[in-house]
Amino acid sequence: MKELTEIRWHGRGGQGAKTAALLFADAALAQGLYIQAFPEYGPERMGAPVSAFNRISSKPILLHSGVTNPDIVIVLDPTLVESVDVTEGIPDNGVLMINTEKTPEDIKKTFNISSSIKVFTVDASKISKETIGREIPNTPMLGALIKATGILGFKEMVEDTRKKLEKKFKSKPEVIGGNLKAIERAYNEVKG
Repeated sequence: MKELTEIRWHGRGGQGAKTAALLFADAALAQGLYIQAFPEYGPERMGAPVSAFNRISSKPILLHSGVTNPDIVIVLDPTLVESVDVTEGIPDNGVLMINTEKTPEDIKKTFNISSSIKVFTVDASKISKETIGREIPNTPMLGALIKATGILGFKEMVEDTRKKLEKKFKSKPEVIGGNLKAIERAYNEVKG
């Protein structure tokens, strides 16, 4: 991992972009890293475009501003690629991860994405429907993020996420199990 890695999450209200950024932050903190996690809202309504951000480092983070040049961009809703420049600010060696059934090659061609940007895809919507019972792609995208980048230890991230989900959904073991299955499936099914 480089000294400071910045991540931008794109989603729509209700898809869990903010929650994914917070779960990622908690897992990074549990692995002894320094982390920041914060959202950016437009209109606060279900379905409206939202962004969330992370900074992760092995050293204290002294930067307290918006993320303008993310090393990694994660897109929870593939329709946003048509209306939002999700590649804005990504450096040449950056990572773009999209929730879609399309291949990385299809995404690069369709949206004319620079060949220097590493594109990964995973059908997080399908995975979440099959494991959680509804379309909420945030936790599958966590698994795909870890596989594509190696930014955190996978087993440690899953264990920390399990603990967080157990606190929030203690009376709904099917939600906990479904999310953990979604993370593992996306980890195994991401392409790129």
